[in-house]
Amino acid sequence: MLKVGLTGGIGAGKSEVSRLLVSYGAVLIDADRIAREVVEPGTAGLAAVVEAFGPAILSADGTLDRPKLGGIVFSDPEKLAALNKIVHPLVGARSVALESAAGPDSVVIHDVPLLTENGLAALYDLVVVVDATPETQLDRLVRLRGMTPDEARARMAAQTDRAQRLAVADLVIDNDGPLAALEPQVRKVWAELMERAGS
Repeated sequence: MLKVGLTGGIGAGKSEVSRLLVSYGAVLIDADRIAREVVEPGTAGLAAVVEAFGPAILSADGTLDRPKLGGIVFSDPEKLAALNKIVHPLVGARSVALESAAGPDSVVIHDVPLLTENGLAALYDLVVVVDATPETQLDRLVRLRGMTPDEARARMAAQTDRAQRLAVADLVIDNDGPLAALEPQVRKVWAELMERAGS
């Protein structure tokens, strides 16, 4: 099994890279998706988040109001740390279980947005960073995700800077250009991952 950490700044295009890698045969463990699962209604995770931040962070249907919680934590490092202290251990435990279920010859891609911030690079056989300039990230967040420029900048500021992310990279995928330029790069990275998995 080859364990690969995949990361990149918000709006860099990591999700598209994940989708392509899965289409080639990778097993994906998506930390963001798991982070949503562990705070679904009825979970201990959601109960702990409500205890920490109050019932106002719930929608009328009892689900977590993610935009409201994001508005609280992304502008306050202490509150963000409190949320991470609840969610990260739950995500970690679920990730380990999913990895154990993958076959011994699998290339397992751990899609981890905060890999650099949380010092997780050493957990993986290698780290792939999806890179884009801050200008490109900002444009995508505003144009494709409907954020205001201020919201987008706050999300970007909550993450580590580009240089620190690139410093932990074994392989870099440049996603500053159009979608058509991405696929050949991802295919090349996949070929390298398969080669490493076989050796």
